[in-house]
Amino acid sequence: MPAFDPNDMVLRFRERAEAVKRRGLPPVEGPERQRFMEAARLDFQDFAMLGDATATLENGILRLEIDLRPQPSA
Repeated sequence: MPAFDPNDMVLRFRERAEAVKRRGLPPVEGPERQRFMEAARLDFQDFAMLGDATATLENGILRLEIDLRPQPSA
C-alpha cells in the first residue's frame, strides 16, 4: 500500500469542489430542486475549504489548517 500523502488528499478535495461546480442540475422542480441546490452549495463549500487546507502529517496525526479569517480588500 502506498504511503499516505496529505497533500494528495487536499488536491482530491480541490478536484471534488471543481466537480461540484461543473455538476448540472437534474430535472427536478420545486422544493426538491431547492434541496438539491442547497446540498450542492454545501458540498462545494466543504470541499473547497478542505481543498484550501494546509495539511501536515506528524507522528501519525493529520492536521488540516484552514484560515477562515476574512481576506483584506485590495
